[in-house]
Amino acid sequence: MQEQRSGMPTLKALLNGLVSVNTDDIDISVTGLALDSREVVSGDMFIALAGAKQHGLTHAEQALNNGACAVIFDPAGNGRQLAVTLQRNTVIDVPMVAVENLGIKLGELATRFYSDPSQFMTVIGITGTNGKTSCSQFLSQMLDDCGIIGTLGWGEWGKLNKTLNTTPDALAIQKILAELLKNKKCTVAMEVSSHGLEQGRVNGVKFKGAVFTNISRDHLDYHGTMDAYVQAKLELLNKPGLVFAVVNLDDIYSNQIIAAVPESVTLWQFSVKGKIADSGECVSAENILHKADGIEFDLRRQDQFQRVKVPLYGDFNVENVLAVLTVMLAMGISLNESVQRLTDIKPVDGRMERFGTEADPLVFVDYAHTPDALDKVLSSLRKHCKQALWVVFGCGGNRDTGKRAQMGKIAEFWADHVVITDDNPRYENGLDIINDILAGCSSTARDNGSAAIGTEPVQSAKVEVIQNRERAIQRVVTSAAQNDCVVIAGKGHEQYQESNGICAPFSDRQVVLDALSRRNQ
Repeated sequence: MQEQRSGMPTLKALLNGLVSVNTDDIDISVTGLALDSREVVSGDMFIALAGAKQHGLTHAEQALNNGACAVIFDPAGNGRQLAVTLQRNTVIDVPMVAVENLGIKLGELATRFYSDPSQFMTVIGITGTNGKTSCSQFLSQMLDDCGIIGTLGWGEWGKLNKTLNTTPDALAIQKILAELLKNKKCTVAMEVSSHGLEQGRVNGVKFKGAVFTNISRDHLDYHGTMDAYVQAKLELLNKPGLVFAVVNLDDIYSNQIIAAVPESVTLWQFSVKGKIADSGECVSAENILHKADGIEFDLRRQDQFQRVKVPLYGDFNVENVLAVLTVMLAMGISLNESVQRLTDIKPVDGRMERFGTEADPLVFVDYAHTPDALDKVLSSLRKHCKQALWVVFGCGGNRDTGKRAQMGKIAEFWADHVVITDDNPRYENGLDIINDILAGCSSTARDNGSAAIGTEPVQSAKVEVIQNRERAIQRVVTSAAQNDCVVIAGKGHEQYQESNGICAPFSDRQVVLDALSRRNQ
């Protein structure tokens, strides 16, 4: 059996208190942790979770062949049976330890292995249905030496590494935090999803701040009910070490969130609707103007006022900016300094990102893929739009089907021209998804597949169907008038389109650029 190596954590130390077995016989060094058997190298501990489709132990033999020094596994599902079978059929000379609820305990285990990096940084957790990515990216621009973990990746502003999920798994999070600390990051802005909270992916992370952007319908295919979804979000307030919480007073769930804030946590609130907090600190935006070059508003904190101008668009970006500014105030940055920093803020890829010149229509690419997000994008751009408002959107397959008709109704209400198209159909028939969206619309013109790019849209109906997303975007961008406003919604920063298990290269942003170039030829 492997001897203990100086300076390396031991299996005994990693599992202390997490498992009810005698750990005296497992005092061996662990040089790495791995959830994927293919990534195991000599000296790593292989961690076998009870997955929804398959138990990690089915790959334990590969991990052992690669040099795993130990295997810990969740006995849930068929874990114990697989362990018995493995021990019967394979010569195993390394410890195999069953750990109940391993998925939930993984965060603490990873925290121990990486020496608890979050305790040495100010980690700000950002949760909510919409705005998490924008707020995390904005904070990374506004705060000194600030790292990012979220939908667009991890790293720092402008230099991001890819992540598979908005909130990575518990092992990946601790590894990322350790790397950010190594790179001398003092602060980390982390998107925290409801899945991540419920599945324990952020267990072990010491958050100093919690930000609640807003809560509206999303992920009900996973959570089942809105109450369960909200309760998952509220778990962020129960993380140890929390110092301050920032809450959107305008959100319909704000009272429930505020009531859940522990007494030991300082409460900060913000509003774009003139609401005043009953207690705690409060920041609000007044006299909001929507201009061709961005948004302006008066910022009020108690008896202090500042005029704020940012090159961003939409009411929801007023909310995002207020959330970010409130975080800066909560961290002790002065009001004057906070407002000054905001003047240099830059938009986020695929988040209300503007394309084109003054000779083109205002064209925006946005990730809006929920009813609330689409409603906010379109209602906001109504204020920037001089003439007709166009929207191109679809809905993802194998996700919450109940939101589709809602989004169709919202699009038809706000826009002058609606083009419904494919998003990521995944394993669903794209036309079935489109028909679900159309159920919320009053009148449509069906796509016969023959319309040419650049031809005039059908004038007899407000809503069209052009299933091919590239053709839909090109059609609208080349057809819109100079003073029109165009929104391409749903995919934002994504670089692919997923259908029947295949992710084909596709970028809304690139298609828009190509269409604008074609328009100006």
